[in-house]
Amino acid sequence: MEYYSWILAFHVMSFISWMAMLFYMPRLFIYHVERKANGPAFTDVIEVQEEKLWRVIGVPAFWATLVSGALMIYLNPDLFKSGAWLHVKLTAVVFLIVYHFSLNIIRKKLKAGTFIRSGKDLRFYNEVPTLLMMLIVIMVIIKPF
Repeated sequence: MEYYSWILAFHVMSFISWMAMLFYMPRLFIYHVERKANGPAFTDVIEVQEEKLWRVIGVPAFWATLVSGALMIYLNPDLFKSGAWLHVKLTAVVFLIVYHFSLNIIRKKLKAGTFIRSGKDLRFYNEVPTLLMMLIVIMVIIKPF
């Protein structure tokens, strides 16, 4: 338990990095969809940004968040006895994981030219991680249950 605070700090930093990717990737998708008419030079640049954001930031931050979170639960299993807040938080995390992988599916469809949704649809989709993040933070800080 002497390293628990360090693991928690790493978990928070990883979560912030992961959320940065989850917030920014849909914005790149919106640019990609709405500016296709600007030609392949523009979309080629956006595709490189999408790929690097996914591979260099998103995937490592995702795994760092999951591993550090699992390690904290392993080191302190009594967290499950501290109320329903952890269960609600972990449920929200499952939805974030699904969202995370959906971004990669969208990224691949955009690259292949098979994505059919509009920028307006993506703007709505862009709000999903914000709502989940708010729920997660409230569960961890306020612990209302």
